Amino acid sequence: MARIDGRRNDQLRDCKITTNFLHHAAGSAVIEHGKTRVLCAVSAVAGVPRWMKEQKVPGGWVTGEYQMLPASTSGRTSRDINRGRLNGRAQEIQRLIGRCMRAAVDLAKLDGYTLYIDCDVLDADGGTRCASINGAWVALNLAVNRLLAERKIAKNPICESIAAISVGIVDGTPMTDLCYHEDAAADVDMNVVMTGGGEFIELQGTAESGSFSRKQMLDLTALAESGITDILALQRDSLAG
Repeated sequence: MARIDGRRNDQLRDCKITTNFLHHAAGSAVIEHGKTRVLCAVSAVAGVPRWMKEQKVPGGWVTGEYQMLPASTSGRTSRDINRGRLNGRAQEIQRLIGRCMRAAVDLAKLDGYTLYIDCDVLDADGGTRCASINGAWVALNLAVNRLLAERKIAKNPICESIAAISVGIVDGTPMTDLCYHEDAAADVDMNVVMTGGGEFIELQGTAESGSFSRKQMLDLTALAESGITDILALQRDSLAG
């Protein structure tokens, strides 16, 4: 079937990463997947969570926060502070971001620092959690480079590259990097997070109606691996530029 934007089924949307977008952040990047845009910023704060102190756990910590700005969607999205509690979806996604970034970091080398990764969705057109992870990894590298340059940490704690992509089955056809309209119409929706070494960190797959076969699952993960290879290259280029 023809995609809404004319892409091949295995083709990513136009992707772009703009680094050092913010002045005060230790590291920052704006990532664009088509019309989806996410601002990712990392703040490096001396100190660790109380549970680490109480349990005498050495090293540092990495955690994530995720928020959709009010004008990021066609209808205004209320701020969580006005609802008095964190949106369940936002809570799930920020935990995902934190887990994925910690999988890329040797926490023992963070030497008493906590890295807060804030991902704010500027424009949402599908794949915001995957875009957040991709931008967060770039911002994390920039923040670590700054800590190393300022001699606040002695060794680079980043031990792996991380990238994510959304894939799905729409009208029986596997597709990669779904936009909002494709995601809303998908029979199967899957988010895949992998390392640069080709190992999986997270697989989130759901059949919106009915079920899906092992072959369909393998087709989707193959699509995801191909897309993630391209995103990893984009991340490397953005950090080298």
